[in-house]
Amino acid sequence: MQIAPSILSSDFARLALEIESIKNCDMVHIDVMDGHFVPNLTFGAPVVKCIRKYTELFFDCHLMISNPLKYAKDFANAGADLITFHYESDDNPKEVIDEIKRLGCKVGISIKPKTKVEEVYPYLDMVDLVLVMSVEPGFGGQSFMAEVLDKVRKLKELKQKENKKYVIEIDGGIDDKTIHLAKEAGVEICVAGSYIFKQKDRIETIKKLKAV
Repeated sequence: MQIAPSILSSDFARLALEIESIKNCDMVHIDVMDGHFVPNLTFGAPVVKCIRKYTELFFDCHLMISNPLKYAKDFANAGADLITFHYESDDNPKEVIDEIKRLGCKVGISIKPKTKVEEVYPYLDMVDLVLVMSVEPGFGGQSFMAEVLDKVRKLKELKQKENKKYVIEIDGGIDDKTIHLAKEAGVEICVAGSYIFKQKDRIETIKKLKAV
């Protein structure tokens, strides 16, 4: 299991130190919210650019914004390695995928809990990652929605049947218990925020989650 701690749950005043405390993770998950697509605001490309100076960890930028096509370049230039956008955003998914690839980043597509997984089937050969939200996007600390695991199972079955290359990621309510459910369903990358950052020994916590 790969672990991607979400810095949404970190202390923003100590971001460099917070990232150092999770240095054994597989990637840093950066939740970008615009106050429009979701009812919350976080940070933009300038903050990503600042923390990029302090680590060589893989940056998984999750754009929970209405117009990813407009802002993808800013995050690519700031140091994003993977840019994930929402199928439900205002922009054409194919155009967003093409732009992110043109910028030299890996590309992910994400769906909210109420969106049918079949909606993203036309794009599965174009993306590197599919992110299934297991909470409503916009806030950290929500409870895991186990019903979304049916989407994961469908993605896993399709991946194996047609030898597709995307990896399956899940985000929301992941802890030492729900991660087992995610693993059994076929998840390969788990985003965990509150659970990791509330621990004193985050290195050991990540090590245990990876061992699932």
